[in-house]
Amino acid sequence: MSLRTLESLGSLDGKRVIVRCDLNVPLRDGVITDDGRVRASLPTLNALINQGARVIICSHLGRPDGAPDPQYSLEPVAQRLSELLGKPVAFARDTVGESAQEAVASLEDGDVVVIENLRFNAGETSKDAQARAEFATQLASLGDALVSDGFGVVHRKQASVYELAQQVPSAAGLLIATELDVLDRLTENPERPYTVVLGGSKVSDKLGVISHLLPRVDRILVGGGMLFTFLAAEGHAVASSLLEKDQLDTVRGYLAEAAERGVEIVLPTDVVVAASFAADAAHETVAADAIESTAFGASGIGLDIGPETAARFAEAIRGSRTVFWNGPMGVFEFPAFAAGTKAVAQALTEVDGLGVVGGGDSAAAVRQLGFSDDQFGHISTGGGASLEFLEGKKLPGLEVLGWA
Repeated sequence: MSLRTLESLGSLDGKRVIVRCDLNVPLRDGVITDDGRVRASLPTLNALINQGARVIICSHLGRPDGAPDPQYSLEPVAQRLSELLGKPVAFARDTVGESAQEAVASLEDGDVVVIENLRFNAGETSKDAQARAEFATQLASLGDALVSDGFGVVHRKQASVYELAQQVPSAAGLLIATELDVLDRLTENPERPYTVVLGGSKVSDKLGVISHLLPRVDRILVGGGMLFTFLAAEGHAVASSLLEKDQLDTVRGYLAEAAERGVEIVLPTDVVVAASFAADAAHETVAADAIESTAFGASGIGLDIGPETAARFAEAIRGSRTVFWNGPMGVFEFPAFAAGTKAVAQALTEVDGLGVVGGGDSAAAVRQLGFSDDQFGHISTGGGASLEFLEGKKLPGLEVLGWA
């Protein structure tokens, strides 16, 4: 089976089309601090508007726990969409209630409405399939078809992603189609050399990816908090740095398998160690095998890769034809510990081939550090979904759209 795309739905002129986006944007005091996911939804929305569809946008935002919570309202997103689309975007103050029904009923061809946060209804994320199906039935009453375009949630069985797609004619939007095309290029006959850059806090979050990609890649660069578990697995002291002791044997196994396969696992040779986890903490750069030699001793915390490592990583990235990066190299939110992440991001913009930023914290980092989306081959909108795809897992939100 192949993925059902927009064309499979036929003419959408005058049809009420529910679009499941992923508009889970960061908010501070009701203001969107990164609108990347909103902008990523525009190609599909504009395609539907241009067809004369009556567009009903739904999404989640945050974790409101199945009940209305004003701090997680999608109203700021509706306002931003109006600015980006250059036309009015209505906002319904509930998901499937009176406000949503009235807003949908008043739509004309080419009009757009955003309904309130799906997770204000407990049925959206319920573990009970029947509860999800009942909420999906309520959503289905609003539209004639579903365009699923929230790649960040396709790895979840949620009412608007899975059950709704079974109740009305459904297809993938342009964003999901693009994401799958890129991920396919990362797993099926990628151009070589192929380098994967892994960071973030925990090795345990990346185990499946490492296992699935080891037979497929030429090189894995390891940074972020997870690097200390790798260093510890090699017998080095890591002071008070983040360490998953229960993963040491697993990591040793990966190091051995990589050596057998001829895959290069590149670990940092120097680390920035701080006195504490704070933006203004005193810090020193030391060799990766001498972390406890700083003035902070055993209480020091590694918060970034060092400059020597950053330069080595950047050289490896620039020399590759395919690069997938997931997870920052350090605590990029603190300027003193952002240099490693910035070096990796800069090198990724210089790849002569396909350079992919794997969503989540990596996407937030590149934008916060001043890079623009168009400097990269692709910025994924789905960190967790991308990782699960690269682990070889089946994603229910794609299977229900015909992807096998």
